Amino acid sequence: MGTKFTKTICPYCGTGCGLIIKVEDGVAVATYPDSEHPVSRGSLCIKGWSAHEFIHHPDRLTSPLLRKGDAFQEIPWDEAIPMAAGKLRETAAKYGGDAVGGLSSAKCTNEENYLFQKLMRMAFKTNNVDHCARLCHAPTTVAMAQTLGSGAMTNSISDLAGADCILVIGSNTAESHPVIMGEIYKAIDGGATLIVVDPRKTAVVQNAKIHLPINPGTDIPLLCGMMKHIIDEGLYDKDFVKARMEGFEELNEFISAWTVEKASGECGINPELIKLVAETYAKAKESAIVYCMGITQHACGTANVLAICDLAMLCGHVGKEYSGIYPLRGQNNVQGACDMGALPNVYPGYQSVSDPAIRDKFQKAWGVELSDKPGLTVTEIIGSAGKDTRTVYIMAENPALSDPDVNHVLESLKALDFLIVHDIFLTETAKFAHLVFPGTCFAEKSGTFTNTERRFQLLRKAVDPPGNAKEDFTILCLLGSALGLDFSYNHPGEVMEEIASLTPAYGGIRFDRLERGGLQWPCPDSDHPGTQYLHKDRFTRGRGLFVIPEHTPPKELPDDDYPYYLSTGRMFAHYHTGTMTRRSPFLNREAEKAYAEINPEDAIHLDVKDGEKIKITTRRGSIITTARITKRVSKGCIFAPFHFTEARANMLTNPVLDPLSKIPEFKVCAANVKKESQDD
Repeated sequence: MGTKFTKTICPYCGTGCGLIIKVEDGVAVATYPDSEHPVSRGSLCIKGWSAHEFIHHPDRLTSPLLRKGDAFQEIPWDEAIPMAAGKLRETAAKYGGDAVGGLSSAKCTNEENYLFQKLMRMAFKTNNVDHCARLCHAPTTVAMAQTLGSGAMTNSISDLAGADCILVIGSNTAESHPVIMGEIYKAIDGGATLIVVDPRKTAVVQNAKIHLPINPGTDIPLLCGMMKHIIDEGLYDKDFVKARMEGFEELNEFISAWTVEKASGECGINPELIKLVAETYAKAKESAIVYCMGITQHACGTANVLAICDLAMLCGHVGKEYSGIYPLRGQNNVQGACDMGALPNVYPGYQSVSDPAIRDKFQKAWGVELSDKPGLTVTEIIGSAGKDTRTVYIMAENPALSDPDVNHVLESLKALDFLIVHDIFLTETAKFAHLVFPGTCFAEKSGTFTNTERRFQLLRKAVDPPGNAKEDFTILCLLGSALGLDFSYNHPGEVMEEIASLTPAYGGIRFDRLERGGLQWPCPDSDHPGTQYLHKDRFTRGRGLFVIPEHTPPKELPDDDYPYYLSTGRMFAHYHTGTMTRRSPFLNREAEKAYAEINPEDAIHLDVKDGEKIKITTRRGSIITTARITKRVSKGCIFAPFHFTEARANMLTNPVLDPLSKIPEFKVCAANVKKESQDD
């Protein structure tokens, strides 16, 4: 078979780096950076360099599996597909279509996500379809759509290199998005000022001119204090606000109560430092705001993003190059899964299921009647398992490790009448399934991913799936056909044609146009070159809208029983639930076991030494992990990565939801810590 090299896209974070897979005799043996790729331009992080290592892992699923008692047995596809279709139909017939729930995937292609949501909506007339964006950037979609009209990154990644001021808030960019951090380094080399707002002293702080270690959950007081000072000093862009904005008077009235002194009292930052940061951001010619889940994963996550949008619009730092708002997407195709309508309230392109004209368009195209009732979110599907929700189909999602209050999630999975899981490994979630489909990884399929800067990019097949595993596209077509739908697609490109025909913003997207580095939406027709940055002359909604960002403190604050703040997040060597990275020998050597960061002063008080076992307890449960003593965290704060199944950090997290976006409050809860040897 010889040696071949295939250009494709990295399967990890939302940066969307280009990589080249080296294949020898049908086996992927190495990955290399693509020097011609428009985003990464010859760069890869250690995860990208190691992306081939899990592809042929012996743990890969190779045949459909049917539960028999406490074990699984292999069955052929001609039994598995009819069984899945039968169980789904049986549930819909007995309880109604809304008793079926579907979790689509940010790991799968745009075409696969499109087919998944189409299957759910056509076959069961339900909008109960969601995916992990609910757990990371749902507040971004809600808040930016409300203020700007489009819930996506306003600019291109490369624009960061030309910024004069970059405000990084709630993002450990250096570890979670290293290639994007490379663009920030370029800006710093060019004289830009880097300001970092984060309770932890992350790797990003090492390069910052100013670090604001705010109290957890106090982003809104800080941002409102900044806006108050900017308005008082006349530093806001009056011409921009007058010509392009609405709602300024209402915002100004709300902001008037947020004096710098009041903000300081809430967030714990010196008033003069708040003034300095406000002035630096407002006065710079080109200012950018970069944020991630440190902003969104709060019960006030939507309001946090609203405050960021308000600040950017107030200063006129949106709608032009080198400025803008940069929500960094966590998974490789979380932007695309949202774009494709794997959400309970919208069809592809964020077209509302409740809008009669839009619904009529999809009904005519698909030839079925569709529901006008928004469906359930991830957390609502899991929460109603065994009650309103009876059967769930999960494609390449792992809620048994990624969702908050994991003990509750596990009980919910057990309560289902039937659970179908479609994945590449027997994940923590798949172990609860009644039926398991063996799917394909990024190297074994064709299609498109959309990265965090709205860029559609071609994924190219490099190797064949293992054993009897099938491409996810094929599995969905087989299941759709078994459910009586016309899913007779021959190639993902045909699905992309259908997507383009129904979604104005993607009207010019075709596979043949993506060969030279992809296209950024909106791209409305075949002659359009794609859009480098949004809102140039007008906002997507017309005029931009200032929306009041009401501050609500974290739902759990430290007390006598639980005296510490606990926050969860990512670390550089691992990714999401570790399904792929912990099967990479190189990455696993970098971080083999779970840990929690503790401040040295707290460690002395707890009589805990570096490397010793500790027990972390919240109102939802306990885990045992390893103490890592470090000044990266402030006194009274603990940080635990959530990648490790043997110490499931999300067993501890608070499932309370943001009322608007329904995201859980992963980033702040109250915890207790003891040496593992101490009595409870």
